[in-house]
Amino acid sequence: MLSPQSLIELIQSHLTDAQVEVQDLTGSGDHWQAVIVSSAFGGKSRVQRHQLVYQALQSVLATNELHALTMKTLTPEEWQQSLSQGS
Repeated sequence: MLSPQSLIELIQSHLTDAQVEVQDLTGSGDHWQAVIVSSAFGGKSRVQRHQLVYQALQSVLATNELHALTMKTLTPEEWQQSLSQGS
C-alpha cells in the first residue's frame, strides 16, 4: 500500500521545488487526491502539468500500486491567487 509520504516523495523527486498535499480517498492507498504547487508548471497546459507528475509516478503506476490520482496543479503565483480569493 502506498503511503502519503511515499507519494509526496515520488512527486518531489521529479519536481524538486513542489509543495504537495495528498489525501487517500478510499483508505486503500491506491486512489488519491493531490494539490501540487511547483514553478515547473509555469507556461504549461494542464495536460503538460499532469504529464510531469505522471513521469514521477511511473514506477507505482506500472505496478498498479497507484490506481487513480486526481490532481490540481498550480504555479506558486496561482496558488497565492487562489488563497487570496478564498479569504
